[in-house]
Amino acid sequence: MRRDYGSGDAFSPADLAPDWWTQFDRWFADAVDAGLPEPNAMIVATADPAGRPSGRTVLLKGYDERGLVFYTNYASRKGTELAANPYASLVFPWYPMRRQVVVAGEVTRVPRAETEAYFASRPRESQLGAWASPQSRVVPDRAALDRAYEDASERFPDGVPTPDHWGGFRVVPHTIEFWQGRTGRLHDRLRYRRTDQGVWIIERLAP
Repeated sequence: MRRDYGSGDAFSPADLAPDWWTQFDRWFADAVDAGLPEPNAMIVATADPAGRPSGRTVLLKGYDERGLVFYTNYASRKGTELAANPYASLVFPWYPMRRQVVVAGEVTRVPRAETEAYFASRPRESQLGAWASPQSRVVPDRAALDRAYEDASERFPDGVPTPDHWGGFRVVPHTIEFWQGRTGRLHDRLRYRRTDQGVWIIERLAP
């Protein structure tokens, strides 16, 4: 199962954009152009107050200099863990390109107006699913979910409002690492880190 990444694809600080969000935009565009399936898929890792971690794959729905945004049910496991322990890590595993991006930082809820604008852009089926699914809770069977979906469809025949229990989270990076695979497992790892003074610095990490 071992794969040699080869000797190419050198990655140095001189290749980096002056800020992390421009650099992320470059690599995200590369992933899209390469035809990777769901390049906005990312692993979101959270932890409860006792430090017990959990992870899952979620879709990135926006990013800018403020951070990276995803949406979920606030009563889900990740939602309740973030309410109690508002820190998360994100991993973009772009394996075919021998790249990954790793983000760590604080998490805040996006403004309600931003959530509602995004919810309104979703397909009706996804909107109804947000009402039908008690995310992360035990359900008796698939039929119960299907009934809840039909109930929501009948309840909202002319438009689906944004549920109070559903919304966005923004991960505000403290660090964001750009990882490029290299031969002999001597990978290039370049990290933007925000200091306590709010200044961003660039560091090379040992692989």
